[in-house]
Amino acid sequence: MSTARKVLGNTAVQVAGRFVMAFMSIIIVKLITSYLGLEGYGKYSAIYEFLAFFGVAADLGLFTISVREMAKEDTQEAREHILSNIITMRSLLCIATMTVAIIAAYFVPQYKAIHLGIIIASAAVFLSTLQSAVASLLQFNLKMQYATIAQVAGKAASLAYIAYTIYYGFTEPSSAGFYNLIVAGVVGNIVLLGVTYFFARRYGRIFFGTDWNFIRKVLLKSVPYGIALVLNMIYFRVGSIMLLLMKGPTEVGIYAVPMRVLEILSLIPVFFMNSVLPVLTRHVYEKTERVKDILKYSFDFLFMAGVPLVAGTQVLAYGIVGAISTPEFLSRIDDGFYGSDSVIKFLMIAMMVAFINSLFIYSIIASSHQNRLLWLNGGCAIFNVVLNLFMIPWLGARGAAITSIATETLLLVLAYLVARKDMPFTFSFGTLWKTLFAGVLMAVVVWGMRDFSFEYLKNYNIVVLVPIGAVVYGGVLFGTKAVTKDILDGIRQKA
Repeated sequence: MSTARKVLGNTAVQVAGRFVMAFMSIIIVKLITSYLGLEGYGKYSAIYEFLAFFGVAADLGLFTISVREMAKEDTQEAREHILSNIITMRSLLCIATMTVAIIAAYFVPQYKAIHLGIIIASAAVFLSTLQSAVASLLQFNLKMQYATIAQVAGKAASLAYIAYTIYYGFTEPSSAGFYNLIVAGVVGNIVLLGVTYFFARRYGRIFFGTDWNFIRKVLLKSVPYGIALVLNMIYFRVGSIMLLLMKGPTEVGIYAVPMRVLEILSLIPVFFMNSVLPVLTRHVYEKTERVKDILKYSFDFLFMAGVPLVAGTQVLAYGIVGAISTPEFLSRIDDGFYGSDSVIKFLMIAMMVAFINSLFIYSIIASSHQNRLLWLNGGCAIFNVVLNLFMIPWLGARGAAITSIATETLLLVLAYLVARKDMPFTFSFGTLWKTLFAGVLMAVVVWGMRDFSFEYLKNYNIVVLVPIGAVVYGGVLFGTKAVTKDILDGIRQKA
């Protein structure tokens, strides 16, 4: 089987699994928002947004670095040596960062009231970090379909525990019910880690390594990228924390619902580029001509994936938010209240730009210049915080979303300028225009059917409109040959 076909197949399975997880995530959001309400959901989300900063510090980009380093080795023993020591590194780093997070939260008034929730959720973050380290072995072997199975199983376990809490354990909203919803994340991640380990052990031994010289070298190599990830997390999630500090949990709740949608969708470019990375790294390392084709087809895929998300959301934002939350989260313009439906329109634009950014960022990593990400993300993080200081007091959650668009656009320009120094990027503008045309036509068709279908299905008309939009979009892409024979030949071509 060609390497390109493996990459696409690997990504396809992950995307399919993502749809299953997205469905369960939507149910989870619906259950929790209905149970906790707008302010309660804001507090629930604030816990995970806070821990996300510390969780990414425990990552240091070690998943990506471990895949890249294993791709350079020819023996199983060498790859196991890399994996085992990275498992140790990530475990120790996570314990340290979660401890700092728990202590820091105690001294922040807005978090002190939900301090127990942060302690519980930190256990979920540790389990997730350990699972990610083990999953890098699956990623290297292009077997991430097994990691997807594990993620689906973990999400199902969380959903089951949440449903039990709401319908049987604590039927009325209470502190105990609130904290049990957080325990659900721990339960799900226990299942996630267990299933991942079950599959990963087929491809190598999994244990804690103790080569401290190796750990020190990798740590020094990964710190710049890790700091870059922290800075990236700042401009991606700082909006939620600044909303809590400047506006309160209600604005966080408004912002959190569309963010849950974006968290689901943001894994599409991550899954895709993680599948591309070992192949791209090898061809960059060997200086082959395939690099140009890999970059071109990757850009086309990411752009084609992003356009329908933006176009569809502009038309269906009200229905999407109404279907996955409660009317409390929807805009009431006559009352001067702008809800999650107004925010998701902006955030989806930022998400599409982030799709393209992932190609340039992973290209920088593949060329072993991750140090350059430090100043890129640092500049964008500063820009984001400063702009949010003006936008949040003025527009609340919408201001944070608009800031995200501006920040991602700035990163797009800077990352491209840096990446093109080492990578031969080529773009097919004909394909870009055809893709945009497909997106606009899809939006027009869906818009034309929206009001009619709403009469019968209310906000659940998205169940019908989304598949129709997908058929229109895909049909136009193939009809205009935006998906070309060259792309299909590239999939079949052996590496």
